[in-house]
Amino acid sequence: MLDIAGELHRWMAEGREFAVATVVSVGGSAPRGPGAALAVDSEGTAVGSVSGGCVEGAVYELCAEALASGDSVRTSFGYSDEDAFAVGLTCGGVLDILVTPVRSGAPEREVLRAALSAAVSGGAAALARVVDGPDGFLGRSLLVRADGSHEGGLGGHPELDRTAVAEASALLDAGRTGTVALSEDGSHCPGGLTLLVETSVPPPRMIVFGAVDFAAALVRAGKFLGHHVTVCDARPVFATPARFPEADEVVVDWPHRYLRRTRTDARTVLCVLTHEARFDVPLLTEALRMPAAFVGAMGSRRTHEDRTRRLREAGLGDSELERLRSPIGLDLGARTPEETALSIAAEIVAARRGGTGLPLTGGAEPIHREPAPEQRVASRL
Repeated sequence: MLDIAGELHRWMAEGREFAVATVVSVGGSAPRGPGAALAVDSEGTAVGSVSGGCVEGAVYELCAEALASGDSVRTSFGYSDEDAFAVGLTCGGVLDILVTPVRSGAPEREVLRAALSAAVSGGAAALARVVDGPDGFLGRSLLVRADGSHEGGLGGHPELDRTAVAEASALLDAGRTGTVALSEDGSHCPGGLTLLVETSVPPPRMIVFGAVDFAAALVRAGKFLGHHVTVCDARPVFATPARFPEADEVVVDWPHRYLRRTRTDARTVLCVLTHEARFDVPLLTEALRMPAAFVGAMGSRRTHEDRTRRLREAGLGDSELERLRSPIGLDLGARTPEETALSIAAEIVAARRGGTGLPLTGGAEPIHREPAPEQRVASRL
């Protein structure tokens, strides 16, 4: 639901009543992941998407029905080829959806309002909703903030909210959306309640080192992917806002010195485009020892070999050097700055999602796949 927070927050401010359908879980090649949402207001206006078009019409009708009845409902859509007009996912996946009405005066409305407000303001918060469980629990929600405080509640046993807050906080720390199975008494025994926890976190950082033409194109690609983008270069004549108008910030400083004093985490992307040893070696020595989802460096294969030798001399070991993606980017045959930025962005996405970078044509691997556990931690790149 938080993926359409901007529109829903505006609907809330305008006093609109609406119903929102949220993807709870997926199987096979379902086109969109948990948290994707479609909402329909009382006038019939729709925003968002749950399937990229396969079942939008049927979900639209479910939203209209839920808004009229006031009842939450959970349903599934799967592949169907018996009838050309059957409602199913043409890609062959399975999609579980929760439809929740958000009407005036409903107790959940204020919790959802607070969650939407946090999302549009860039704050860190997690929205936990009951997506499966006994009668009366479906759709109940609570909002957990970064400091551990919460709003709303799931009802039932006193320990239930406490456990839900702890589980939602853990997912918030990791910056990812997921489901949690709990019992009605707050323990982790299966067969009770299932919560969908959607997280809203500040945009992940992309730091581009080297104020070159390739950097200008990469800044645009980074913004397109949803990053907060910083450009850093030690040369004030090149590192100017006028050259990088789409960057969130432009920093004039030695790259390694700036990296030491700035914040990085498991979602941060570091792209080193300077390909000059006096900048690269001290910078990568710092970068490969810091938390980051992706560390890549530009240069020829000869430059890479020389850089690797220098980094070993600086004290880096095999485990640290294995984190370095160099030469940066996928093999697209790129030559222009824009093509090169596309190849770098493609590698960042592949690293995040566990992709191979190979053409889909002729392949047998699933198009949509679950990332490995270590990749899930950085799954909101």
